Amino acid sequence: MINLFIQSIQETLLMVFISTLAGIFLGIPLSVLLYTTDRYGFFHNPFLNKTVGFIVNVIRSTPYIILIIALVPVTRFIVGSAIGTLAASVSLSVASIMLVCRMGEEAFRTVPTGLIEAAQSMGATPLQIISKVIIPESLPNLIAGFTLIVINLIGFSAMAGAVGGGGLGDLAIRYGYQHYNYEVLSYAIVILILLVQIIQTTGDYLIKKLRK
Repeated sequence: MINLFIQSIQETLLMVFISTLAGIFLGIPLSVLLYTTDRYGFFHNPFLNKTVGFIVNVIRSTPYIILIIALVPVTRFIVGSAIGTLAASVSLSVASIMLVCRMGEEAFRTVPTGLIEAAQSMGATPLQIISKVIIPESLPNLIAGFTLIVINLIGFSAMAGAVGGGGLGDLAIRYGYQHYNYEVLSYAIVILILLVQIIQTTGDYLIKKLRK
């Protein structure tokens, strides 16, 4: 049983790690796109902004369990299967990207316009302002948002266990709930709570360091 717990923890961490990376490398660029094509953005483009924003809102508002089912064809195309840890990572990554996209956009809006105007007056290009002013200045808010998103991803990964995604959720359902083994169920819940506490504590520490 200990080996099952170790394997389940590894699967959960793998799903969260892959989806977090997807959120960073795809969600942040999308948030920059939405921010810069907005009404007061550097590259004002109402059509592109509204189109991307609409797609993000639709996917983000879809309950995760439904999103898993809706993405089955995409998941099969990417990993060759709709069941397993890697398969669950696909839908988890899509959810992560959409969450990070809106979170990043809101974090960028917290940057004082005075800093942006000062950078413009010194001849900085839009890309320089984004990379050297907006992203660094919004980093504490980005970290705070990422902390909440990763915690959500841990919860989503447990939900993915209901459809054969592996991880602690799968362990809790198959060996705990279905076999009436409430000890296994309790241990799985405790481990998930500990993971959340570790993520929250780490996020709070990084935010304090950045704000100093």
